Amino acid sequence: MAIITIDPTTDEPAASYPATPLARLDELVTQAQAAFESWRAASFAERAAPMRRVAALLRERAGAFAELMAREMGKPVREGRAEAAKCASVCEYYAEHAERFLAPEPMISDASASFVTLQPLGVVLAVMPWNFPFWQVFRFVAPALMAGNAALLKHASNVPGCALAIEQALRDAGFPAGLFRALLISSGAVARLIDHPLVRAVTLTGSTPAGRAVAARAGKRLKKTVLELGGSDPYLVLGDADLELAVEACTTSRLLNCGQSCIAAKRFVVEEPIRLAFEQRFVAQMQAKKVGNPLAEDTEIGPMARTDLREELHQQVKRSIELGARCLLGGMIPLGKGAFYPPTVLTDVRPGMPAYEEELFGPVAAIISARDEAHAIAIANDSCFGLGAAVFTADIERGRRIAETALEAGSCFVNAFVRSDPRLPFGGIKESGYGRELSHYGIKEFVNIKTVYVR
Repeated sequence: MAIITIDPTTDEPAASYPATPLARLDELVTQAQAAFESWRAASFAERAAPMRRVAALLRERAGAFAELMAREMGKPVREGRAEAAKCASVCEYYAEHAERFLAPEPMISDASASFVTLQPLGVVLAVMPWNFPFWQVFRFVAPALMAGNAALLKHASNVPGCALAIEQALRDAGFPAGLFRALLISSGAVARLIDHPLVRAVTLTGSTPAGRAVAARAGKRLKKTVLELGGSDPYLVLGDADLELAVEACTTSRLLNCGQSCIAAKRFVVEEPIRLAFEQRFVAQMQAKKVGNPLAEDTEIGPMARTDLREELHQQVKRSIELGARCLLGGMIPLGKGAFYPPTVLTDVRPGMPAYEEELFGPVAAIISARDEAHAIAIANDSCFGLGAAVFTADIERGRRIAETALEAGSCFVNAFVRSDPRLPFGGIKESGYGRELSHYGIKEFVNIKTVYVR
């Protein structure tokens, strides 16, 4: 059986890859366990050496990796190169800090000595999405391997080339054979891996329905999970905000990766006195972005990853307009080949509309009017999601208070767009999932927090 990728720019077949035979899954899991048994005994310095080498390879191969991302899921090459560089940074971050993050912690008790040690769990299964096909993997792989675990990757079916390129880079960097393996399998085979007794934990980045399915299966087996799921991030633009700063940040966040990001700004909650001024500037900036072939250096927005995803997004736009939203920009599927969708701005968005209630996974912005600060906060929190949020205000203390205590999200930024950073924990609440990636919190998700008591 072969996996055939479709270039979202041309709608033409791009490449073919042999699927991983299901009959080999037990063998590959066993190989990962064997690699883990020796890897767990390696010192942090021994683990860090190949981790730093793979960081160097990510930078060396950034151009090739960017072209691969462009052909498989439509990411503009300049964004792809930046993604590869970010992956290198997370590898270097954990190579530098893992030993300190996982150092034994002395505890006070009635023992002559007692302490907590953080030990690896074993083989961890990662189910990853297509939208950031390198970053999503490395932000898990770097801490998981530095903690002493082994990893199996079930990547999205439209980015098999990226999955294999990651495996090759790790192999070329000197990681032990079998320690990391990319499995080209269907979603239906994930349950079999979760059930395998040697798979000790699962991490998933993806949709909320996928998270529920994985959590339910893992729960039956009493296996640890970390879930980073959907998001409908609200950006509050208060009446005293610097509009130029706010519009620039809102536009950047909404259109990064063609709007296909869980932590992209999606709902723009604007205080009514400045709404018209915000709309005018926002529409102008959204309209100015260059849409085109992702392989071109000047392209800012490529196609969406697949035509079926574009159609789903377009139906959300159409239903919202039918229910009373006004379209200020875009909103039409362009003629020609490819999964292109124009930057689109909807206003007069209200409860009951898809643009208010659902995640818009593409270059569509929903503007919602708020009477005042309290109303803006209520709108922001009126969502089943809780991944990221931002607030724009000239009063820094006001912004900090809102971000710290009022907004229901895992990451809240003031006068900046939400983004992930190796140094900061990342994850959500409510239907955006649970657990954390990155920083010292991320590396502690897949370890055994073991108490040692010496009489």
